[in-house]
Amino acid sequence: MNAMPDRPLTFLCITTYEKGQEFMRECKRQGCRVILLTAEKLRDAEWPREILDDTFYLPEEIALADIVGAVTHLARNHKLDRIVALDEYDMETAATLREHLRIPGMGLTTMRYFRDKLAMRMRALDRNVRVPDFVPVVNHADIRYYLDHVPGPWVLKPRQEASAIGIKKIHAAEELWPLLDQLSDKQSSYLLEKFLPGDVFHVDSVVSESEVVFANVSKYGKPPMNVAQGGGIFTTFTVPRGSEEDSGLRAINRDLIAALGLVRGVAHAEFIQAHSDGHFYFLECAARVGGAYINEMVEAATGINLWREWARVEVAGGDGSYRLPPVREEYAGVILSLARQDDPDTSSYNDPEVCLRIKRHHHAGLVMRSSDPHRIPTLLEGYARRFAEEFLAVEPPRDKPTA
Repeated sequence: MNAMPDRPLTFLCITTYEKGQEFMRECKRQGCRVILLTAEKLRDAEWPREILDDTFYLPEEIALADIVGAVTHLARNHKLDRIVALDEYDMETAATLREHLRIPGMGLTTMRYFRDKLAMRMRALDRNVRVPDFVPVVNHADIRYYLDHVPGPWVLKPRQEASAIGIKKIHAAEELWPLLDQLSDKQSSYLLEKFLPGDVFHVDSVVSESEVVFANVSKYGKPPMNVAQGGGIFTTFTVPRGSEEDSGLRAINRDLIAALGLVRGVAHAEFIQAHSDGHFYFLECAARVGGAYINEMVEAATGINLWREWARVEVAGGDGSYRLPPVREEYAGVILSLARQDDPDTSSYNDPEVCLRIKRHHHAGLVMRSSDPHRIPTLLEGYARRFAEEFLAVEPPRDKPTA
């Protein structure tokens, strides 16, 4: 039963957002059959239909048990070898299906460490990875003790949302209790954490057989929570290789991936360097490719496409055949803004470092590349000022993700 089949592997790719096209293309290049399971609302999205062997669409608000039933029915005629969630919000579906059909890959227990902010913090803390002081929003006596002993401000975070969605900053203890009353029976789906002012970094990794075989360390211009909740220009850029930030975060990231138990795939982990003490603190980690064109930035700097390598790691499975391609050690950055214009014109941003102009409805964005570690942050600083004047639009913070 454990031998590799002498037929092409069949991948079931699940996503309720329009993403992962390069993952599917790479699976096909590796000789696999590719089946896409996506949302009905994305029927007309730009999927790589020329390489898909079949596509199935899910109606809105379908229950997980019904998805299990539908995929089990599908498995009668398709021998499924891999089930992959291309988006964070589909990880529970994929893990449930793997366990029900006994298909190799991340199960529900490990999945929690990449979806549940409380689970990942407790696991990291157990393995001596530094995290901001936190308390589960369960026992009110514990919460009162925490508020009395951990100075504010604090942040109230949904345990299973991505990015900064649904996060509320709290400055005084009396602000918290009315919020918990509003949440009622849902309050246990949140955690309370000390707010740490600092610089936020992200490490984007490829993991094969529990080993981090590739990592790229980058720094956000403004913390993503500030951009998401207050509006503004999103920027991120590669940190100087060999710097204290680069080497320190690579080491912490290796420990974190080992603690969370990722066997193979990709990871996007975020850390904050606190202004108060200079230490790095773990914020969150997702077993997915980072959004906001981070993949394009990483590829510009290193030549490594995270979607492509994720597919190659999954195809190799546990047979030890995966090899990382040669890595280029340059520097890159991305700038992205919600734009007032329907189709903003970025042609006046014509420095030779610009290597990609992002074409997206009501967004202005660029990816830049340079061999000089200091050139990209300098460019981003000037570009951000110009973007604010020429393009920037601001919308209210979202309580739910959008496709």
